[in-house]
Amino acid sequence: MRFKTLLPAQSSLHPIDHRRRALVRGAASVPLLATAMFVRPALADPSVTRASRRLLGTRVDIVVQDSCHAAAQAAMSAAFAEMARLERLMSRYRPDSQVNALQRAAGRHALHVAPELMAVLQAAAAVSARSRGAFDITVGAFAGWRFGADGNRLPDAAELARERPLVDYRQVRLDARRGTAMLARPGMRLDLGGIAKLPILDAGMQVLRRHGLANAMINGGGDVLAMGQLQGRDWRIGLRDPLAPARLQGVLQVRDAVVASSGDYERCFVSGGRRYHHVLDPATGLPSAGPHGITLVAPTVAAVNGLGAALMVAGQAAWARLAGGSAGIDGLIVGDGGRWMSAGMAQRLRQA
Repeated sequence: MRFKTLLPAQSSLHPIDHRRRALVRGAASVPLLATAMFVRPALADPSVTRASRRLLGTRVDIVVQDSCHAAAQAAMSAAFAEMARLERLMSRYRPDSQVNALQRAAGRHALHVAPELMAVLQAAAAVSARSRGAFDITVGAFAGWRFGADGNRLPDAAELARERPLVDYRQVRLDARRGTAMLARPGMRLDLGGIAKLPILDAGMQVLRRHGLANAMINGGGDVLAMGQLQGRDWRIGLRDPLAPARLQGVLQVRDAVVASSGDYERCFVSGGRRYHHVLDPATGLPSAGPHGITLVAPTVAAVNGLGAALMVAGQAAWARLAGGSAGIDGLIVGDGGRWMSAGMAQRLRQA
């Protein structure tokens, strides 16, 4: 899902005006519950600084509050640099990334990988095991799909059948002691889209902390990390309704928290009267038939990383097994049958 970062609670703007403007501003951003920021009145405060960059296939926004503008700018520049470094390691779209090096060596030999990539691969293995394969980074083998600006493509059944044997998270061999990884079968490919973004954003937040900042927010393509507060109030995150994207279904107020999202309504196309979206079921290579959108709130990235994508495939029935027993995780699941939310999310969510 995608999010709106809304105005501080004490804003003098009329809430209807602010919601309408925020939705218009966020219309072109990606992916599911909007990544636009709407903090203009707060930015009139000289202690509030904002910057945006194109990273991770989306727009990443940082907003910080600090009395020293120059120090805030330096911290944000350092955070963007660190996130860009990690993207270069993990992007499947960069020929010089370690992910592509692993793919070129698939079925032949292991490679030494950076500690940051090893941590992401280990996290993926854990989520895959917990979700019984509903989450699987080797889904990248279904390479024939195309969604978006470079055109749409629907692979045929024979193509998916050829690629399906290459999808098996258990064939990603990790040796943490040696710092090596290997894809066991030739032709295997990785897609870290559901597991790498949150750690990369978190690395940016750690840079801000090391620069002495106490109040900051990073918003990247529907995933929001909030530290401290903005102008003495909790950060306000508006949740766009995946069943009616022109409206907000509620507002979350958070501090020192992660709001993570997954959804199916933006990267999609219609072919032969059927709608296809980018969240693929590893078992079939076809778009998942589960919920349309998932929102998770937790105190740490590690608590929710990969769970949204897993729940998109496994569905609401898997909530208790995947997240229900974990302290501090709240969830909202939106599907054709309506909306379900955990007791904690019901307490968090407010009317827009």
